[in-house]
Amino acid sequence: MIPEKLLEILKQDGVAAIATLGEDGPHLVNTWNSYIRICEEGRILIPAGYMNRTEANVAFNPEVLITVGSSKVQGLHGPGAGFLIKGDAAFVTSGPDFDLLKSKFSWLRATLAVTPISVTQTW
Repeated sequence: MIPEKLLEILKQDGVAAIATLGEDGPHLVNTWNSYIRICEEGRILIPAGYMNRTEANVAFNPEVLITVGSSKVQGLHGPGAGFLIKGDAAFVTSGPDFDLLKSKFSWLRATLAVTPISVTQTW
């Protein structure tokens, strides 16, 4: 379900935005494209150092939206490609998804694991 073009974007410098919806309304947090990993099962794994409000929102409503992009990757209409990912998320603090990221990011306190529902190239 993870397109090759998305994997190419994740290798480039860039910012990924993660949107959640909680009791207090919407919230947006960013991370770096290069921090995101895809596990063998196709979950999107994002290291969480803080993301406390994101975690509270995911506990309230697990649906997330993530956007990623890079001007260095050829897109649908020329230079630049981007994706919108819709999925269900959970914060995990043990197990393989946590261990995979903890080995790369010593500052990690949890892994935001997102099971994609749809992955759409937007640009």
